[in-house]
Amino acid sequence: MTPRDLPDGESSLAPAQAAPAARPKPSTLLLVAMTGLGPFTMQILIPSLPVLAATLAVPYATIQLTLTLYLVGVALAQLVYGPLSDRYGRKPLLLGGLVLYLAGSVAAALAPTAAWLIAARVAQAVGGCAGLVLGRAMIRDSYPRERAAVVLGYVSTAMAVAPMLSPIIGSLLHQYLGWRATMLACLLFGLPLLLAVRARLPETLAQPAPLPGLGGMLGAYIQLLRIPVFRGYCAITACATSMFFSFAAGGPMVVVQGLGHVPTTYALAMMLVSLGWSSGTFTAARLVSRLGTARMLRIGSLVTTAGGLVALGLPMLATPSLLAFFLPMVLVALGNGMTQPSAIAAAVSVRPMLAGTASGLIGALQMGAGALATVLAGVTEGGAGIATGAWMLAGALGAQLGLLLVRRAGG
Repeated sequence: MTPRDLPDGESSLAPAQAAPAARPKPSTLLLVAMTGLGPFTMQILIPSLPVLAATLAVPYATIQLTLTLYLVGVALAQLVYGPLSDRYGRKPLLLGGLVLYLAGSVAAALAPTAAWLIAARVAQAVGGCAGLVLGRAMIRDSYPRERAAVVLGYVSTAMAVAPMLSPIIGSLLHQYLGWRATMLACLLFGLPLLLAVRARLPETLAQPAPLPGLGGMLGAYIQLLRIPVFRGYCAITACATSMFFSFAAGGPMVVVQGLGHVPTTYALAMMLVSLGWSSGTFTAARLVSRLGTARMLRIGSLVTTAGGLVALGLPMLATPSLLAFFLPMVLVALGNGMTQPSAIAAAVSVRPMLAGTASGLIGALQMGAGALATVLAGVTEGGAGIATGAWMLAGALGAQLGLLLVRRAGG
């Protein structure tokens, strides 16, 4: 029987299922470092934002653009990395991104003004996010769907070390050496990664796709977004991601200004959030093969929604405290860790030949939702944590709508 004789859709399914097993498999350690570089760089400056605003003599809303526009840069860059990597390969795009990241880190360390720092952070974001989007695509290149979810889970578990340590490193460097040392730390982490990727990372793209051009890129994105189940997976990941960034934007104001703690206290408390995330991703990696993607998404979404409810309820009903503020976010992180690897692996498997494009699109939507959440939480948070909790709950409800769409579409 020839591919022409097969039922509709079956001819494209068989190669997509079989091909990943024959492709070279990248080092898990490199995948962890690649994927963790962006989150590490994003969060290393967050504990210092209130103090940095005073140091550079700008309003808090202005210095918060180092986070908001960082996320915008990540969102837009992923839309380009995906299609280009489907044509030219994962490794060349990753090397180029890392070079840009290093240049942005040098510029950020030398920044004389807030505007310079914000621009340099955007360059860091555009370069550093290459590892995030291309790491996902490389996993999909190398493994079938269910196994890809497992690998994504383990990578995300280990990757949690980066955002766990970066706020602590950033706050300590700021305290003893000044905020510019945090940007030099990014340079010290990025340079060895560039050398290791160049020497050790295999190319995983089996068959390059034609470069679509701007019209073709838009067409590929529209093709993916027309698929209801893909839209559902995107909604789950984007809305759940917005919960974290609502917390990241409102958190320093609540902890430093509202509760009167120093930035280092905020950074240490963030370790609880990273532990919640890593626990969730580890649970997903262990159970997704047994329970399946759909059930794992339902369980994780319930945990996330419970965290959103508690995040809004506690500030309204209890005396403000550091523990009461962070515990709901730990619950949210646990649920996110259970849902994100499965949702992302499923999304990039909807059209295997567009894995890079799908990875870029879903990542862009995640970061776009995160950027919007930072603006909303930053503008409305007054230091009591109520506004932050409200936006977290809104994200949880959006993720539930996405899950409903997936279930209706048969995903």
